[in-house]
Amino acid sequence: MNISFIIPAKDEEQSISELTQWISRVMQAHGFSYEVIFIDDGSTDGTWAQIKKAKEGNPCVKGLRFNRNFGKAAALNVGFKAAQGEVVITMDADLQDSPDEVPELYKMIKEQEFDLVSGWKKKRHDPVSKRWPSKFFNAVVSRMSGIKLHDFNCGLKAYNAVVVKNISIYGDMHRYIPVIAKWAGFTKIAEKVVEHRERKFGSSKYGWARLVSGFLDLLTLMFMGKFSRKPMHLFGTMGIISFLLGFIFTVKILWDKVDAAWFSKIPMKREVIQQPIFYLALVAVVIGVQLFLAGFLAELLARQHSSKREYLIIEKV
Repeated sequence: MNISFIIPAKDEEQSISELTQWISRVMQAHGFSYEVIFIDDGSTDGTWAQIKKAKEGNPCVKGLRFNRNFGKAAALNVGFKAAQGEVVITMDADLQDSPDEVPELYKMIKEQEFDLVSGWKKKRHDPVSKRWPSKFFNAVVSRMSGIKLHDFNCGLKAYNAVVVKNISIYGDMHRYIPVIAKWAGFTKIAEKVVEHRERKFGSSKYGWARLVSGFLDLLTLMFMGKFSRKPMHLFGTMGIISFLLGFIFTVKILWDKVDAAWFSKIPMKREVIQQPIFYLALVAVVIGVQLFLAGFLAELLARQHSSKREYLIIEKV
């Protein structure tokens, strides 16, 4: 099979039929074998009924239904496991992503041998209140991850099947699939300018709250990507720095005490335990020791997990 479409849908009953017919026309025009996998993410309208109706008219349509709303990442993760095509295409169900872009995305994966191609909605039909936070967010993610993409959250993406079979996403990590793929060793990542159509039905499922949660997810992802196998490098370094600062403060306090008693003969204005720096030094030493121990325990857990890890083999001869 050439292409698998993975399409999460949440309350998109008005779009399912038109989107299915559109995909079918494009696939038939280019002679692709394909499947369309809709994931009903806990819709409260007639989305599931429309998916079943689409299946009756097109044997290439498949449907999976969650018992409640689990989020886009969960829907994509389930779809990735079910996909059978050589190239996997993800897109939104709201008709803002154009299936006409798919043949070129397919060619970039198969002929140019990219692992992942992300769409870039260069001209967006969204309000300014959504466009500018998105630009800022994408710039930060690009800088932190080292991946030069303009639109990490674009729903229209193409993947080599080996990529989606060897990554796992959860929570709201769907925005960071290129980053997750990079950490897994799939570094041939490109982008393509794609058409962004105005929403025809329904309303957007995204708001300002997603921006805050998105940055928290990014911090989690960066930590897991860089330090999940070597946590001692983070916690141990922070612990040593904190301990050394506390040790330096302690030496200074003791030197001031010795200097006042033996050299300058000038009595100290306050006793050691009456000085704020004494408590800062004490806290810094204790925190340093705790961070070091936390890193040591995390390293033991990481080593134990490493002994059970199945390493990714993508090709054999």
